[in-house]
Amino acid sequence: MENATTIRSEIEKELKLGGYTFNSFGQATGLNRGIFSAMLNGNPPKPISVRQMDLITKALNYPEDWLYDLYVDECFYDGRPHWKRVKPFLIRCVEVGNLRCVEKVLSRLMEDLNHIPTIFALAEELYEEGKLKEAIPFYECVIENEKYQHSERLAISHYRIFSISVSENMKINFEAALRFVPFRNRVPLDYHLDGLLKLSNLYYNLHQWKEAERYADELRALATIVCKSRETNKKKFTLKTERHLVVYYGQGYLTKGNALEKQGRYEEAMQYISGYADLSWFKDLGEIGQQEVQRFTLWAHANQLNLNILMGDTDSLPKYIQFLKSNPPEILLGLLTIVESANKHGFLIEHILQQFSNELTSFNNELSVGTSYYKQSFSYDTYADLCYQLAIYMFNNLFHEKGVYYILRSLRKYLEINNKDKCMVCTALFERFRLEATKDQKSEYERIMEEVLVNASKKPEIHANYRAY
Repeated sequence: MENATTIRSEIEKELKLGGYTFNSFGQATGLNRGIFSAMLNGNPPKPISVRQMDLITKALNYPEDWLYDLYVDECFYDGRPHWKRVKPFLIRCVEVGNLRCVEKVLSRLMEDLNHIPTIFALAEELYEEGKLKEAIPFYECVIENEKYQHSERLAISHYRIFSISVSENMKINFEAALRFVPFRNRVPLDYHLDGLLKLSNLYYNLHQWKEAERYADELRALATIVCKSRETNKKKFTLKTERHLVVYYGQGYLTKGNALEKQGRYEEAMQYISGYADLSWFKDLGEIGQQEVQRFTLWAHANQLNLNILMGDTDSLPKYIQFLKSNPPEILLGLLTIVESANKHGFLIEHILQQFSNELTSFNNELSVGTSYYKQSFSYDTYADLCYQLAIYMFNNLFHEKGVYYILRSLRKYLEINNKDKCMVCTALFERFRLEATKDQKSEYERIMEEVLVNASKKPEIHANYRAY
């Protein structure tokens, strides 16, 4: 029977093939000849560090994780884990993307559940260093193996994964949210506030208005309790939240109102504007807090005008248009509101569209909002919605060629952000007006459909943010 392949037998084989001596290979790797000899010939052999393994691999011109599968046994050299080798090895594995070896090491570590606190500490270390995705396997390990279901460590692990997952992929976000929700009240206060803020935003983005309301209500209630506790607590009240405390308070009102608006409950939505219109009374604002208060005041003014327009108050249009011109980041969302209202209440807006013709032209190619307070994903989704509403407006007013133009823009943007439901609606609308399309428009539609066949299974799901954090 042949001897099992080990990290040492593999190195020795390469030394023979390359005609190396300990001295010449020591020079090639930068390792001391005596140390190298002790690794291979010592009795017992000297353990190999991760750094030494990487130097050997580089000298032999192999891929950087060439010996990683064999190094798993080195981490458990005498049958038990040695953290001085395990920790650096796990970190290197996540750095090079070798999750297979991470799983192997974690599986062996979990033979003794007393290692869970150490794994959690490593996950937190990676998280604090900004290595968010790399930390996920370690948080998952804690979740799968934590024996105390009311452990704060378990709740924080769920929160971290949820927090890391809040990105452009709504499917993953939604799954992470479902896992986190049962643990939201078990995390420390700081994470509780951040978690509720993210949950309310996420469910809003998913267009699940009732759930968005629910977590906005919880956020508002918790932020109110924290504010009162801070006032009555004589000791210094400190929080390590991601945002200033005023954000959580104001956002509870803002998200609640926005969710009501999306359900057509405009009068109710209007009542929540006063909750964030003037937050200058908030204590200990500082420069950052004052900036947040100014944003909420701006959004309150915008939302009040927005609701007036949605309720068909055309007398508010001049004031709203002036507001948009004075606040360029609001133009995209403001135009969407105006076109939606025009479609609902049947008034004409060609003169308004003409005033913003430059913006309408540039939106398609300049959706980056690096100088704005809105996320880029918000602009993509809002622009797609605007084009769709413009198409409806044009069709309603018998501008068929323009309607087809905007439905094609809308369809292409919805495909880019992988909004499948809206893509189906746009496709059906194009087919209804296919006879009105020009030859070039029909050709563009065919090209889009070809792209659908090629890319349908490859695109991530992206949904919008909204007037929020």
